[in-house]
Amino acid sequence: MNLTFQILSGAILRISVCGREVNMSKELVVVIDFGGQYNQLVARRVRECNVYCEIYSYKTDLEKIRAMRPRGIILTGGPNSCYEKNAPTCSPELFRLGVPVLGLCYGAQLMSLVLGGRVERADAKEYGKTEVHVDNASPLFADVPEDTICWMSHNDYIAQMAPGFRAIATTANCPVAAAECAEKRLYAIQFHPEVLHTVEGSKMLYNFVRGICGCGGDWRMDSFVEESVKNIREKVGEGKVLLALSGGVDSSVAAGLLSRAVGRQLTCVFVDHGLLRKNEGDEVEAIFGEGGQFDLHFIRVNAQQRYYGKLAGVTEPEKKRKIIGEEFIRVFEEEAKKIGTVDFLAQGTIYPDVVESGLGGESAVIKSHHNVGGLPDYVDFKEIIEPLRNLFKDEVRKVGLELGIPEKLVFRQPFPGPGLGVRIVGEVTAEKVRIVQDADAIYREEIANAGLDREMNQYFAALTNMRSVGVMGDERTYDYAVALRAVKTVDFMTAEAAEIPFEVLQKVMSRIINEVKGVNRVLYDLTSKPPGTIELE
Repeated sequence: MNLTFQILSGAILRISVCGREVNMSKELVVVIDFGGQYNQLVARRVRECNVYCEIYSYKTDLEKIRAMRPRGIILTGGPNSCYEKNAPTCSPELFRLGVPVLGLCYGAQLMSLVLGGRVERADAKEYGKTEVHVDNASPLFADVPEDTICWMSHNDYIAQMAPGFRAIATTANCPVAAAECAEKRLYAIQFHPEVLHTVEGSKMLYNFVRGICGCGGDWRMDSFVEESVKNIREKVGEGKVLLALSGGVDSSVAAGLLSRAVGRQLTCVFVDHGLLRKNEGDEVEAIFGEGGQFDLHFIRVNAQQRYYGKLAGVTEPEKKRKIIGEEFIRVFEEEAKKIGTVDFLAQGTIYPDVVESGLGGESAVIKSHHNVGGLPDYVDFKEIIEPLRNLFKDEVRKVGLELGIPEKLVFRQPFPGPGLGVRIVGEVTAEKVRIVQDADAIYREEIANAGLDREMNQYFAALTNMRSVGVMGDERTYDYAVALRAVKTVDFMTAEAAEIPFEVLQKVMSRIINEVKGVNRVLYDLTSKPPGTIELE
């Protein structure tokens, strides 16, 4: 352990074996972020076309973009007006790189302004589902019906197109809902094709990346696994790897990938911090421990009391996250010293972790993640390997299936790195952990019994910090309220509360109140994201 890595701006200075240097795809589409809320969704939609893409800030040097030799560029939406002073902008040279460019909403307006058009405040704002008439003679709208529903979200509009452009879509209030300069392969769309509300949005993006950009679609998970295994072996050589194994989808898939690459050179340290779901510690050990299907060294560290002690009296969510993250690393360091030389620290970081933590694009920091931000100042390992760093959650699941990991584990409910620490509002205690574990187990069991487990993207029970008066068995109680959460989402950046049948909620409520000591009230959280987050903290 002869090299120290220092935290910079809340993030590890990391070396990734699956970053730019290992990207096996020769086809790259660059998504340039202007602060839009859908930047990740744009990237995911492109990857659904089997085309690799990455998100970069609009501040990225143009020569860096040129050196990547992208097959296409997409400009995202953003909250600003492009004609305002200090608004995010780009150089006209971006449109002279000789590659197709697609501007979405703000990106469309900026393209028009930079190339000599005019953008003005609209008399009538357009927001929500809007009927759009498209010219399907344009390659962007090939096989798209002439009249279709799209998602609009804009206050400005293209008052005058840039020279060489023609309108290829209109709405009742927007004469230039889309425009093209076919000669230069430049396209501007006022609406958002990346969201599900745009009915033919996926087809439009497919037309751009596979048709206009000429991408063949070589981004597939079987190829990713093969290339990643090869590069991990080359990177690690005879070295030893230590992985933070939580038992969640991300770290489990990372373990499977690393195990295939380096076998018993991999040691997985599973830290049972006492903040896992009910019985989850034993389930993780059964899968990865002795006699399991993976060829690796497995160490379980029972650190429940250590964590409860560190968290005593702490109520602020970010402070709790940082404490939990720091203890993870401290435990790893201690275990590394016990097992001897450790050359590489592996983590199950995925792309949304990077973007949400403010390390990619222009998005604001929403929260720190234990494997991206909130770590201590120094990490005493030679290098860091993050084999899933550039993957979205759905891609991680596909990799897991390619590796032969059981579906039950691959499709396990998402679970935050800090565990129940962010599903318990306020101070974390052993008693509160017991309450939320028992309530959550009942909730998940009844959701599965009702056949709803695959209809929702994430669901769990959380413990509020609210206590209220109740009556049970003719006696007065003063106990906690449990909040049930269930959401539907595509990208986990936006989400809507799921509509669970009332009889299912009633059954869950009845069981929790009758079976979980310390609870006398059950609530259902209807909040969408935004304005809320999926987790309570």
